[in-house]
Amino acid sequence: MGRMLLLVASVMLGSLGGLAQTGAESAKWPVKDGSYSIANFRFGTGETLPELKLHYLTLGEPHPDAAGHTDNAVLLLHGTGGNAHSLLNPVFADVLFGPGQPLDITKYFLILPDDIGHGESSKPSDGMRMKFPQYDYDDMVRSQHTMLLEGLHVDHLRLILGTSMGCMQSFVWGETYPKFADALAPFACLPVELAGRNRIWRYMAMESIR
Repeated sequence: MGRMLLLVASVMLGSLGGLAQTGAESAKWPVKDGSYSIANFRFGTGETLPELKLHYLTLGEPHPDAAGHTDNAVLLLHGTGGNAHSLLNPVFADVLFGPGQPLDITKYFLILPDDIGHGESSKPSDGMRMKFPQYDYDDMVRSQHTMLLEGLHVDHLRLILGTSMGCMQSFVWGETYPKFADALAPFACLPVELAGRNRIWRYMAMESIR
């Protein structure tokens, strides 16, 4: 696992710029679409949704251990404004998912969710707009945890790898569910509050919408 993380790190450092610029999907990957709905999901603010839909893609097949638990699952988390398809970008997928590569899909079961507010998962633009519950990384991680346990019947992960916003979520995963994954690979973020130009840019976007 340590060797895998070193290989992934070297690839990520060379490819993060490309991921930020395009979300083009590599059509050659045999992805499977899935979704899981959580009834009466309660957000950290106390607000609830009657149904929270989480969409995801998977690559590879789950492998059961002697006790019947999946032992080869890897969670891949996209950045702000992205979706599950973002990490199928050739600069990421083509050097990580192939035979003999660090996340070889013949060995690992890769799970790529659309986060709350992104892709085909529940989001304000579905209709509720400003009435959609306020959500944060804690809500995203908690919903992913429920999706894994109840939707995909995965109770342990070999690795959680996230970029940018997904990087921040990986830190939350490690703090909230410290025994759920063997390793974390957070790339392109720091475990601190947003500040400076990054914070101002987000503040301007939120104020413009309001």
